[in-house]
Amino acid sequence: MSAAYRRILLKLSGEALMGPNRHGIEPDTVRQLASALAGAQAQGAQIAVVVGGGNIVRGEGLEAAGIDRVTGDQMGMLATLINALALQESVEQNQVPCRVMSAIPVPQVCESYIRRRAVRHLEKGRLVVFATGTGNPFFTTDSAASLRAVEIGADILLKATKVDGVYSSDPLTDKDAQRFDVIDYDEALHRKLGVMDSTALVLCRDNRIPIRVFDMFEEGALLRLLAGEPVGTLVHAEGAHA
Repeated sequence: MSAAYRRILLKLSGEALMGPNRHGIEPDTVRQLASALAGAQAQGAQIAVVVGGGNIVRGEGLEAAGIDRVTGDQMGMLATLINALALQESVEQNQVPCRVMSAIPVPQVCESYIRRRAVRHLEKGRLVVFATGTGNPFFTTDSAASLRAVEIGADILLKATKVDGVYSSDPLTDKDAQRFDVIDYDEALHRKLGVMDSTALVLCRDNRIPIRVFDMFEEGALLRLLAGEPVGTLVHAEGAHA
């Protein structure tokens, strides 16, 4: 089986790494994620990942506790670096070369983000994990994912969530929530469906990068998605195909 997409950008939340715990990094969960990524890489796809840091610290929560928003966001960015290093270690245990690239220079720990170097890593068959968001406060890791997807020329942005797609309301609390197979960017924005934050969604819309929202922990979901199956919810421009 060969991949339906040449190059993908996967957005992982920090919460995806904590498994059943309420915070921190759960090693078995990270190993499960790394194994899925290694399997996807074996299908020939070039894979980049943007990881969040909400399992460790959230800038908004720190602001509510009295910490300056800029400082809190910087702490959150550093939390994403911790997650990226954990993911790198686990991915490489699957015999897949992996590079962490940070928007904030930390040369003793990892490479700084340079677009051409990131693309070269992907072309060489290395999985790339982008850390520290955009490097700027007030921007979410969703926005970082959209930005990096545009910069590296990704064919699609995959948004991994805890549910199997985009719903009209929270399916965990509303049994009547409607699941969408396909939805237009503008409708998702208008209905405030929480696909990604509005900045991220508009960036994908304006650069015509389709988004697939899916459950990363559904067995085989990533491989089926890469094979071109309609997994999760597709967010794209009306009349487009992905």
